[in-house]
Amino acid sequence: MIFEGLAEKLQNTFSKLKGKGKLDEKDVNAAMREVKMALLEADVNFKVVKDFISRVKERAVGDEVLESLTPGQHVIKIVKDELTHLMGETQSKINFSNKPPTVIMMAGLQGAGKTTTCGKLAKLLKKEGKRPLLVAGDIYRPAAINQLEVVGKQVEVPVFSMGDKEKPVNIAKESILHAEKHGNDVVIIDTAGRLHIDANLMDELKEIDQGVNPHEKLLVLDSMTGQDAVNVAKEFNETIEINGVILTKLDGDTRGGAALSIRAVTDKPIKFVGMGEKLDELEAFHPDRMASRILGMGDMLSLIEKAESSFDQKKAREMEEKLRSQQFTFDDFLDQLEQIRNMGPIGDMLNMLPGVPSKQMKNLNVDEKELNHIQAIIQSMTKDERTNPGIINGSRRKRIAAGSGTSVQQVNKLIKQFEQTRKMMKQFSGSGMDKLKKKGGKMNMPFFG
Repeated sequence: MIFEGLAEKLQNTFSKLKGKGKLDEKDVNAAMREVKMALLEADVNFKVVKDFISRVKERAVGDEVLESLTPGQHVIKIVKDELTHLMGETQSKINFSNKPPTVIMMAGLQGAGKTTTCGKLAKLLKKEGKRPLLVAGDIYRPAAINQLEVVGKQVEVPVFSMGDKEKPVNIAKESILHAEKHGNDVVIIDTAGRLHIDANLMDELKEIDQGVNPHEKLLVLDSMTGQDAVNVAKEFNETIEINGVILTKLDGDTRGGAALSIRAVTDKPIKFVGMGEKLDELEAFHPDRMASRILGMGDMLSLIEKAESSFDQKKAREMEEKLRSQQFTFDDFLDQLEQIRNMGPIGDMLNMLPGVPSKQMKNLNVDEKELNHIQAIIQSMTKDERTNPGIINGSRRKRIAAGSGTSVQQVNKLIKQFEQTRKMMKQFSGSGMDKLKKKGGKMNMPFFG
């Protein structure tokens, strides 16, 4: 889970404050000592931690907080505000040129996931109505050009290549002419990386920078390298003056030191974060939302955006009609399951819900394999069985279990849950909805209980 260790420690610290009716300066100092240790253990830059604690303490020991009826909540709000400030206040977007194409130069060390990130960014921009062109500017790493071509094919974005003999600056220049001729309004240049920063790498980047004058210079960093990522960002920024950072592998970063230090150390924003290996798992970075997630306040806006991008609106309306008329079938359920899975790992979605402590999330085992079993069972049914589960007798259940690689007990459990869900949906029609409102709108979904 993102920031797992830091989130758990901060939430534990603030749960103690919430329980106090009144706070004094001693309480605040004790809490800030715990926060300081949590941030340092999360590999946040020492100077950044020192400045952060100083700002929080200055605000937290004021009369407005100490004399408040809910001082603990006041302190938490201050910490959230300062975390948001630390990571950049607001979302930082790509600066698109008024005169296309917008040229984006991608830089970074080997192993950070730069080439894959180029494809992810192209796919994201394509969703927004852009017509990107990927440029194979890494002529040194074996198979780098081939890798970009494979990625380009997967995201259905054209790749411009001149082989591995031409100078990268010439490839970059020619790619812009190609984009102008073919109507591509964004050019994403994949540059060479090294295992470490050296003079040759920086000279080449400076040459490309001066040769094509990119509108955006984005540095791709592996967030899991923590303080090393911050140091790399500092050196790249001093050499080519980057416009922003893309943090990869944030979904596997349990500490979060890089995300919390980069803006303060380099004064450059985090623009995007990689949240998984799939090519659609690149997200815009929202400092305020990330601060909320760290403090266990959830991130409903991101969850809603994920749902809107994953769910087919037409299918949703059709599903609503089927639920009202009790025509909900296993095919419909399978379709809903697919759309939920498109939103990403279930655990990540639960982490976006407000009021779910990270400690509980850590203990909650969301078994994705169980979803695979459900899918296999439904796909092993005939069309008639999926439409009318009432015909599934003992011999059919044995056949379905054998076909799906599951047990008869698992098949029985799924059918039982499905029938419970249909009964529940029946209550929603007519006066059933009124009864639900009288009960306070609470309901239990058997499939996801």
